[in-house]
Amino acid sequence: MTIRGASELEGVREAGRVVSRILHALVRETRAGVTTAELDAVAARLLAEEGARSAPELVYGFPGSACISINEEIVHGVPGRRTLRSGDVVKLDVTVEKGGFMADAARTVVLPIAAAQKKRLATCARAAFSEAMRVARVGYLVRDIGAAIEGVATRYGFAVVRDLNGHGIGRTIHEEPTVPGYYDPERLEPLHEGMVLAIEPILCAGSGDTRLRPDGWTVVTSDGSLAVHHENTIVVRDGAPLILTAA
Repeated sequence: MTIRGASELEGVREAGRVVSRILHALVRETRAGVTTAELDAVAARLLAEEGARSAPELVYGFPGSACISINEEIVHGVPGRRTLRSGDVVKLDVTVEKGGFMADAARTVVLPIAAAQKKRLATCARAAFSEAMRVARVGYLVRDIGAAIEGVATRYGFAVVRDLNGHGIGRTIHEEPTVPGYYDPERLEPLHEGMVLAIEPILCAGSGDTRLRPDGWTVVTSDGSLAVHHENTIVVRDGAPLILTAA
């Protein structure tokens, strides 16, 4: 989506605000002893309060209000009876529809007591997102975002999960352009004013190869290595991008 006026900007801002509120609540409630179903119930309650809907449920029939993935699970984890444990690496991914607009964001929570590598992997994802913000602006190309993310991951000694990418968003979840988290020389699309993008470094401590679990939703690392996910929805500008889902 490319924003064409104040009303559209207000629409995506509002969707982003709801995403931020839900993620803030989920991060606060993510602790050892809580089930993923209990976390999902928090998201469902807040969606109802806001008059919003879970976009993955709306668009794809996802069985939950939020995607909650643990350790080797990368994305699209289905909430259920699983109980969080000390040291788990928990990915919280929320995509909201409100008033015909959508926004998407994810956070990684590393539960204490965790090994240093887990914390470092989560730090790497946040650093990769910050680096991507330096080039997610008018005058750059889509491939520059991937190069920025991959460069940080390489410096930290981690791998980009290449099967999962950022994307355009706004009126539905996945719009053009695809925004890889690695350098793809063929992604020559220019970034222009008002473009709405979901930028999401998805990194792992292993090879980066993936497989789909039998539930048909949960994507995991093929080698069982840890994965992290940090995402925000942004608006491209001539200068620093507007982050719609910032805390």
